[in-house]
Formats: sequence, structure tokens, C-alpha cells
Amino acid sequence: MKLNFELVPDSCWYSNLRSMLSPLQWDAVRREAYARSGGKCVICGAAGCRLEAHEQWEYDEDGCVQKLKNVIAVCKNCHEVIHIGRTQLMGREVEASEHFMKVNGCNYAEYRKALKEANTAHIRRNKIPEWKLDLSYLKKFI
Repeated sequence: MKLNFELVPDSCWYSNLRSMLSPLQWDAVRREAYARSGGKCVICGAAGCRLEAHEQWEYDEDGCVQKLKNVIAVCKNCHEVIHIGRTQLMGREVEASEHFMKVNGCNYAEYRKALKEANTAHIRRNKIPEWKLDLSYLKKFI
């Protein structure tokens, strides 16, 4: 699927690049992502909207490593799907589910299946008490 959920382990909540980097460093990272996107959401292709920088992480569960693999430019609708847990708390799951199905060309049952799979991975990753952080992606900026 083009658009997926990215549920961050609970122990990694509230730690993001924007809070870890200086304003100038964060600006360089996000602007580079926007430039690569050509002014469009890299997931759904929406143009002419305010883009948001999204951090993509990969998880090595055996080594307990959370690695930053990319920062991409996405529209608000795609970002709300990616962070579905927060979106649900904000009362916008219906809109997010509709966007997920539209972008992925799928039905509600497939949406629920993908959400279940994401929640299963989230529960598994939450069993790891502490993640080591790999920010080697940022070497080109700092």
C-alpha cells in the first residue's frame, strides 16, 4: 500500500527531530524534504497544499534500534493517517480512514486489517523497554 500507519513505540513518543535539533538544523532537514517532493505530497501527490515533514523510522527489534531512515514531505491528510493513534484521539478517524481507502484503492475491511497489523507491531515493539537511537541519516545536514 502507498499509505501506511507508522505507530511509534510508546517509549519513543514526544521525541522528534524538531525537538532534538536546533531550529536552523530542523529547517535544513525539512526544506530538503520539501525540495525533493517537488511541492507535492510524496504519498498521494496532493499539490498546492501546505506540506508537513514526516520522519520515517525503521525498527530493529533484535538490536533494539530505532533508526531514522528518511524525512519526507506529506500533506496533512496523509500525515493524519500515518499517525492514526493521535488522529483517533483528535476525533478524525473517519476522515483518515476515507483518505487511507482512497489513496490505497481499498475497502473498509482492508483498512481495518492494515490497522490491526500496525497495532500488532506496535504492541510487539512496546515490549522493548528502551530503544537505541540511530540518527546517521542526519550526517549530511550536520
